[in-house]
Amino acid sequence: MTWRVASSSLPSVAGNGSSPVGQSPGDTASTVRRSLRYYLRSHRPRLAAIAVCTVTQSVVGLAPVLVVKAFVDDLQPPHASFDNLGLLVLVAAGLVAAGGLVGVLRTWLVLTLRTSVIADLRQEIAGRLLGQSVAYYTDCRGGELMSRMLNDVSVVESMFDSVLSVATNAVTVLGCVVAMFLLEWHLASLTLLIVPLLVLSLRRARRPVYRTRNEVQERLAAITSHLQDSLSLSGIMLIKSFVREDDERRRIAALTTSLQRSQVDAGMTASWVGLGLSVIAFVGPAALLLAGAWLLLHGYVTFGTLAAFVTVLGLRFAASVSALGTGIVTVIGAQPAWSRIFEILDGSVEISDLPDAVTLEAARGAVQFDSVTFSYPGRSQPAVHEVSIDVAPGQLVALVGPSGAGKTTLCSLVPRFYDPQQGVVRIDGHDVRTVTLASLGHVSGMVLQDTYLFHGTLRDNLLYARPDATNDDLDIACSDAQLRDVVGALPEGLDTVVGERGHRLSGGEKQRVAIARVMLKDPPILILDEATSHLDSVSEHLVQKALTRLFGGRTSLVIAHRLSTVLAADLIIVLDRGHVVEQGSHGELVGAGGPYSVLYEMQFRHGPGQAVPA
Repeated sequence: MTWRVASSSLPSVAGNGSSPVGQSPGDTASTVRRSLRYYLRSHRPRLAAIAVCTVTQSVVGLAPVLVVKAFVDDLQPPHASFDNLGLLVLVAAGLVAAGGLVGVLRTWLVLTLRTSVIADLRQEIAGRLLGQSVAYYTDCRGGELMSRMLNDVSVVESMFDSVLSVATNAVTVLGCVVAMFLLEWHLASLTLLIVPLLVLSLRRARRPVYRTRNEVQERLAAITSHLQDSLSLSGIMLIKSFVREDDERRRIAALTTSLQRSQVDAGMTASWVGLGLSVIAFVGPAALLLAGAWLLLHGYVTFGTLAAFVTVLGLRFAASVSALGTGIVTVIGAQPAWSRIFEILDGSVEISDLPDAVTLEAARGAVQFDSVTFSYPGRSQPAVHEVSIDVAPGQLVALVGPSGAGKTTLCSLVPRFYDPQQGVVRIDGHDVRTVTLASLGHVSGMVLQDTYLFHGTLRDNLLYARPDATNDDLDIACSDAQLRDVVGALPEGLDTVVGERGHRLSGGEKQRVAIARVMLKDPPILILDEATSHLDSVSEHLVQKALTRLFGGRTSLVIAHRLSTVLAADLIIVLDRGHVVEQGSHGELVGAGGPYSVLYEMQFRHGPGQAVPA
């Protein structure tokens, strides 16, 4: 079996100034500039302090040049003298100590700045992702987003050190150039000949470095996404139920092998570039040594000047130039990661507050769908088409119809998981697009068929709805949700860890936890999406008792699958292929002899345990 390695993919979110992941290396200049500006943002004072320390270190580091020159010249006949050598050694030691202290301060500044920048970046990415609509997450894999939060940001963090290295070595190179020209301009001019070689090498290295690093980041994203899918609890259960362990091993092997090859390619590319820089770094001092020897023999320079050039300035200059080139290559290699991050940060948010959005206070719970039409991207037919429904405050409304009729879509428009392309959804007369998302979230609550619980204690999962809830509040909610017996049977009660997705609890128990959680939230508008389907009769009975408490005094939109829910409804909406085909009470619809009557005859008369067709 041959496995194809999936490439990274996210929704098309590139906005102004974004740099697509697939951009050519020739277009990286804007990304480099923007990534550098990101470091400068809101951290200028600390960067200024680092710059002062860097310049100080470079100046102090060059001072031994004068010490070496004086030391060697004092030993040259015929005026050789030992008188000043001790003082020169003390001066050199003092300079080294001062440079070391400045270096310690610079290290502290760098560490605090780097951690602050990376923390800000992770928070900004997370904030951007949390602000995205539900549609955004249906179009991308969670593992891909995790890879950008972890793998790509790690690359950016390593780039931070390279940026500082580039700045430090640039200052050192500049200082070396100034010192060399002050000492002997002929030798200084000769040393500068390596600069064009360095620039040419970096230009040639940019494309392969960018390409290989981009491949590594894409492979990391692919393997992160797959591992998150397959090693989750649901993924493992699926794999084992179909006995696909060997296939998964082969697929993971293919992904890791592909990643390994990309990493080797990137490493070898960097190695070849490093070799070229090393050769260039050797050319300068070698030429300097030959030219300096000629000038010394012909009396143009002193032996101390030549020693200072060769042992300190030449080698230091060459090493700094080489390190500067290596740092620039690393910065270029980090640009694919920055591009992937900017793709998220620049992404447009489909569902957001309008500038003049108002806060919805104390909602009564009136819900109106006014000629609402919504289509999912890529679908030829709308999920709901010109749907008009009026729900009075406190009404229990049941939505029934076959699978794909548009029930879930219609309910998702109330909390603005999506916005309709046509028509208006109103709460208490307010277009939901004109109120803040936060206030809209506060007045609505949802209980879904697939209850999601975090890997934490039962108490933590309940308090997620209302962190300030008291123990009495929790006790009342558990009692109303028929959850007391479940809590009492757990080894540590509410402080029992429920496992990933609440695996330690049964389906009916998790549904009651979800009901208790929304009871703590206490929203005036309630949405239930298949909350009682696929439950056994005992669990259904307990959940129905909990729902009876939950419905009291609230506007409830219920995707109904059970006869008891339908019979209790004040209004039944029958949907088919996105259209409202009937609406009314149970008695009215049965008497009308329409689609609902057919459903009732086919399914409902088999007993109260039967479900309405989904």
